[in-house]
Amino acid sequence: MRCLTVLFCLLLPLSVEAREAIRIVGSSTVFPFVAAAAEQFGRDEQFRTPIVEATGTGGGIKLFCDGIGESYPDMVNASRPIKKSEVERCASNGINEIVELKIGYDGIVLANAWQAPVFSLSRRILFMALAREVPKDGKLVQNPYKRWKEIDETLPDLPISLYGPPPTSGTRDAFVELVMGEACKEIKEYTTTYPDEETRKKQCTAIREDGAFIEAGEDDNIIVQKLDANRETLGIFGYSFLEQNVGKVKANPIDGVMPDFEHIVDGSYPVARSLFVYIKRAHAKLVPGIREFGVMLTADSTTGEDGYLAMKGLLPLPEDEHKQMKKTAAGLIPMGNN
Repeated sequence: MRCLTVLFCLLLPLSVEAREAIRIVGSSTVFPFVAAAAEQFGRDEQFRTPIVEATGTGGGIKLFCDGIGESYPDMVNASRPIKKSEVERCASNGINEIVELKIGYDGIVLANAWQAPVFSLSRRILFMALAREVPKDGKLVQNPYKRWKEIDETLPDLPISLYGPPPTSGTRDAFVELVMGEACKEIKEYTTTYPDEETRKKQCTAIREDGAFIEAGEDDNIIVQKLDANRETLGIFGYSFLEQNVGKVKANPIDGVMPDFEHIVDGSYPVARSLFVYIKRAHAKLVPGIREFGVMLTADSTTGEDGYLAMKGLLPLPEDEHKQMKKTAAGLIPMGNN
């Protein structure tokens, strides 16, 4: 029996029959795009609808790198590039050929309820609101700030409260790197207190644990629901979810730049990122349709400028980069061989 929808496929056990379908895990941000492509792919009688699961980028890559064979995923979605340490872990488990497909762009937004006040934010303000340790009187102290106005007089006099993703999320990885890590470079107290670069990077990206930052799980829709119900709270999630919830939530500028199509693609929005799908090349001989799904995913009609995923909030690649991804998918060209 064919899977008629991605949701129904998720309910199937991973039986021999189910493994006739491609299994994809990973980023909750990339999930809606790949799930939509999987539904489209499954309409062709030649292949079953791929099984798509939102496990978070980190958790998905871990599953992906666990091994080769029917028990392991064929592809992983990621809202950040795969790390060197993850590639090495894959290799230690016999996975030596990984195909990297960049499918588009996304931005990380700081959003709140549609009728809530506007927050004019900067990366430094966000650092001071969320960091475990902040500078005060020339040294680092445990974060004392309880209200936004204590950090900057221009901000609303509201308690610091943000919903965001867990550590397994690629959105969380990108946020701490692009916001916390970048802001920390300008804080001399961190250089003085933590002269070792690796230690300093770890401390710079440590988020406070006193309730100001609330982990909301891998489902960004939950954050949207929280913001819709509470006008005093901000949330961290991908631009695509903002596009899908216009009228419920709105974005706030960061460093004076609003997250929109133009500013994310041209790189002027400071919290923009690329989105990826990684393919286990060895599985192309084990599971039907892997090459074909990669080709469909990079087709003009899917991820091109006028493709249907653009209608769902995916920001397309420049034409020359998109052409390269089509070539990579068609040849299942592993990383490092392009």
